[in-house]
Amino acid sequence: MKNDKDKEPKLHIDDDWKAQAQAEKEKLSKEEQPAAEAKPDARQVPLPPPSFTLLVLSLVTQARICLADLDNPITKKKQLDLEAAKHHIDMLEMIDAKTSGNLSDQEKKLLDSVLYELRLRYVQLS
Repeated sequence: MKNDKDKEPKLHIDDDWKAQAQAEKEKLSKEEQPAAEAKPDARQVPLPPPSFTLLVLSLVTQARICLADLDNPITKKKQLDLEAAKHHIDMLEMIDAKTSGNLSDQEKKLLDSVLYELRLRYVQLS
C-alpha cells in the first residue's frame, strides 16, 4: 500500500515567474515613459497669466450662467439660479470695495460696467 504522503499532490514552486513579471513591468514602464514625456499636459492652449481682468471676467461669466444668459457648460442648458447669481454679483461688489483706490482707470471702468450690467439683469429677472 501507498503511503498517505504519496497521495498528496506535490507542490511545484516556480521562482522564475517573479523575474518574468519584473521584466514585463520594466518593459511597460519604459514604453509609457516616452508617451508621458511627449505629452506632459493635455492642454493644447496655454492658460493666460493671472490678472485682475481675468478674475473679474471669470466671476462675470459665472454670474451670466446663473442668470441664464449663457449655457451651463456641464448641462449645456440655460438655467436660472438667482441666488447664485446674487452671490457672484456680491463677490464683485466686495472686490470693488476692497480694491477701492488701487485699480487702474481701465480696471475700475471694467468693474463698474460689469457690475451695472449684472445688477440691471438681476433686477429684470427677479
